[in-house]
Amino acid sequence: MLNAYDKGELVSVHPTKAQLDAFRKSARATITENRRVNIRLSTADLMDIQARAHEEGMPYRTLIASVPHKYVSGRFRETRSRLTKRSIGRARVGAVVRRGQTKKTVV
Repeated sequence: MLNAYDKGELVSVHPTKAQLDAFRKSARATITENRRVNIRLSTADLMDIQARAHEEGMPYRTLIASVPHKYVSGRFRETRSRLTKRSIGRARVGAVVRRGQTKKTVV
């Protein structure tokens, strides 16, 4: 193909209106298609996410989906949670293991 281009054998073709419409339709379908992604989170991180989502007033899955979207669009801003002492946070409600038993605690 490069040789044909170098020799001037390739000719530019103007697509028809129907072809352009098909290209646009295909591009929109590709861009707007939702894809499923599976990730593993630690229990503590999931608890933090759920607490933060509750703080923000949204379902935790919506919060999880919004983070990459905001990041890639340049609108991601980290803010300190009111529920945690750390900026990246751990939930203040959790489980503490003592001598093989799980005990619910509120810090």
